[in-house]
Amino acid sequence: MDYDPMAMDESEALGPVVKISQADSTRVKFELSNAELSFANSLRRVMLAEIPTIAIDLVQIEENSSVLADEFIAHRLGLIPLNAEGVDALNYSRDCDCDEHCERCSVRLSLHAKCTSDDIMEVSARDLLPVGERINQTLGTPVISDPDGMGSLIMKLRKGQEIKLTCIAKKGIAKEHAKWAPSAAIGFEYDPHNKLHHTDLWYEQDPKKEWPPSEYADWEEPPQEGEPFDYDAVPNRFYFNVETAGALPADAIVTEGIKVLQMKLAGLVHNLSDEGDGGDYNGPRSPEYAGGGDGWAQDQGFTTPYGNGGNQSSWGGAGGTTPYGTTPYGAGTGSWP
Repeated sequence: MDYDPMAMDESEALGPVVKISQADSTRVKFELSNAELSFANSLRRVMLAEIPTIAIDLVQIEENSSVLADEFIAHRLGLIPLNAEGVDALNYSRDCDCDEHCERCSVRLSLHAKCTSDDIMEVSARDLLPVGERINQTLGTPVISDPDGMGSLIMKLRKGQEIKLTCIAKKGIAKEHAKWAPSAAIGFEYDPHNKLHHTDLWYEQDPKKEWPPSEYADWEEPPQEGEPFDYDAVPNRFYFNVETAGALPADAIVTEGIKVLQMKLAGLVHNLSDEGDGGDYNGPRSPEYAGGGDGWAQDQGFTTPYGNGGNQSSWGGAGGTTPYGTTPYGAGTGSWP
């Protein structure tokens, strides 16, 4: 049966429903309904920290006569957003067969600037030039979106000062470092009228004046005067505001976040099935789960790797034995002087 999910009524939808209210090159706003809070928050967390992008990870400085330290410059370079189009085809450096880095797992960029005039020279992201082989002609290129076409400011040089360096950009996720974050911010909101009382509003006189309604308040019915509180109500409409940092378009962050979440769920299902490694798992488990792992049920919480009595030490003997002899707090092989 053919149907248009955007035109379906929420009560008839077979799963989560997405309604996009705004979409441009830097921001996308959408409503997610027919979903639970845990699912919506999982999508938000994945979009924040688990979408792969590319960022400068290694900096080899050949010449630096500026006033900035090498470490400070390297840190600034790592935070410059790089175009991540086609990053899926790039290998993680830990999974690549090369010794250090190659065109299959990295992008090389160079920067060489020297001030020869009396005016202050600004070195910006546009001065970072990709060199060598790349998967495509856009991957690893610095993102430049300002009207002047300069990009992020890296440093300023006075007459006679010079900077020359080589950068190695690698694939990664924001869980490892914030420089790989694809989004600048992700707004997440539900229940704009606070019907569920999940938010305790601090106010001095009038909460309605001191806490103006959000832009999504018009999307839902406000509470009626004297309306009884529904203790069984749960949120099912969530409003997202995704802003990109430049590496990926805002809509691509949403789609990639859904893909990553699907892969994580598929991996969980696979491991829980007999086909996955999880079917043969025989490690420590909760005592209530299938009798626990090997030896778990017999452990009462005081067993050490050196004995079952709980008072055995790595030096042998019981209780007070130390490498220097016996302490007054236990009988060992020697005597306390």
